[in-house]
Amino acid sequence: MGKRLITQRRGRGGPQYLSPSHRHVDDVRLPAFDEGEGTISDLIHAPGRTCPLSEVVFNGKKDYLLAAEGVKVGQKITVGGGEIRPGNVMMLSKIPEGTPIHNIEGVPGDGGKYAKTAGTSASVVSRGEKVVILMPSGVLKEFNPRCRAAIGVVAGGGRDDKPFAKSGKKYHTLRSRSKAHLKVSGVAMNPVDHPHGGGSHPHVGKPSTVGRNVPPGRKVGRLSPQKKKKK
Repeated sequence: MGKRLITQRRGRGGPQYLSPSHRHVDDVRLPAFDEGEGTISDLIHAPGRTCPLSEVVFNGKKDYLLAAEGVKVGQKITVGGGEIRPGNVMMLSKIPEGTPIHNIEGVPGDGGKYAKTAGTSASVVSRGEKVVILMPSGVLKEFNPRCRAAIGVVAGGGRDDKPFAKSGKKYHTLRSRSKAHLKVSGVAMNPVDHPHGGGSHPHVGKPSTVGRNVPPGRKVGRLSPQKKKKK
């Protein structure tokens, strides 16, 4: 009997597809309060994340934020006000156009959902009833003006500049995030291992389009494409 497809294994779950929560330092959300001021006490490494974290003390209570490029230990972090400075948190309606931002809330108060990877940032395009933001992908997205974001670019952007050089380093790096370091294409497999496997040379050998209601083991290739619409 052939091995289970990766799609089936992912659906069943298991250690290799679960987030390594025991290694995470914190959930890293924007502070729950609207206004306040804290001090960066330390910059730390967070296993399972691509960027460092800044340890901020607000009124004697320790909290964690994504470290922005240029922040340093001893720097003051303001929430809800203050100047446009890397690390500060404020509403989108108060951030000038063209300012780089990260950890953007999708809904006011959710703590931040967008632009959280090392080296990434979005920028404010226009403000009005909705705030238009240019996302890292190049897409323009509208947000509620009461959503908050942190100023600056997420630190750790140069992590891709240094090559892994050997597979062992990549294995250990991705293992901290419970991710597989090797990926094999379906056409390179045997027919018992993948619907695209088999043949005298690597090719699909059949239409790669699959329907919406096929079982999970068949959901590979072009998934339920829509029919061409007549104008």
